[in-house]
Amino acid sequence: MRKWEVVELGEPEKALKLIETSMPTLKQNEVLVKVESTAMNFFDILQCKGEYQEKPDLPFTPGAELSGVVTEPGDSGMEKGQRVIATPNLPEGAFSEYVAVKKEDVFPIPESMTWNEAASMFITYHTSYYALFQCAYLKRGDVLLVHAGSGGVGSAAIQLGKAFGAKVIATAGSDEKVQICKDLGAIEAINYREEDFVQKVKDFTGGKGADVIFDPVGGDTFDRSRKCIAFAGRILIIGFAGGRIADAPTNHLLIKNYSAVGVHFGLFRKLMPDKVVENHQELMKLYEKRDISPLVYSEYEFNQLPEALKQLAQRETYGKLVLRV
Repeated sequence: MRKWEVVELGEPEKALKLIETSMPTLKQNEVLVKVESTAMNFFDILQCKGEYQEKPDLPFTPGAELSGVVTEPGDSGMEKGQRVIATPNLPEGAFSEYVAVKKEDVFPIPESMTWNEAASMFITYHTSYYALFQCAYLKRGDVLLVHAGSGGVGSAAIQLGKAFGAKVIATAGSDEKVQICKDLGAIEAINYREEDFVQKVKDFTGGKGADVIFDPVGGDTFDRSRKCIAFAGRILIIGFAGGRIADAPTNHLLIKNYSAVGVHFGLFRKLMPDKVVENHQELMKLYEKRDISPLVYSEYEFNQLPEALKQLAQRETYGKLVLRV
């Protein structure tokens, strides 16, 4: 079988090598999955460069989420032929034709879900679902401001917010991405390069501000979000795609009576795996009702992984980039 390995640290086109190797050997509580599609994430690039918090020994195979078919259930209790999403752990990641995965990291999917959609779903939708409903307690009628709305987690947050009756406002960095946000269900979408999203949110809410702000960007975006958060609102700290880690002045939180809420889905998943299974079941129901549908930017052939990661690094894409295996 073939798989990609990081053989030296650097940009993906330098770090990655496609190799031929033997099939994985199953351990206790593992299943063997034949990979159909795998999605790319920005942290895959950081792992290639040795700049991510998790630094496995060389060589290793990156890739955090995949869709595929169970070919060897082992002692997992799963069925051969089961269609699944799986989230393998380093050093044996998803950019491979076959992957051995712990049974608790394998989740069933319906027949109606395409391989590309399934590969694009787990990290983005689980993070957004956990953030909106178990961290921010989003409710019907709330005004939800989603930053980077055309991105992976942003596009998921727009769809989930709309599905549960929130009034969704989104920001994006181009007119094309603004239209994508509207197509996903945002009532209002703002090109932050040309308009002041703070004023637009205040205008939309009659000066009240957004009840929940979903922020995967950080930096200046977080600083300005504090100016349009409603009384008793919640700013969700998803990540720091903007580069700078902003401060949250406690005096400002006190004066406006809002919360800055950290969203660490990985820790939630570790501490409450049963709840993650429940969330997954709810997400599958939403998918089958067509309330949510993963936004896929483009599909690439298996041998195009370095090229695809290079395009992802340029931050000119939207949604998820998918590798067909």
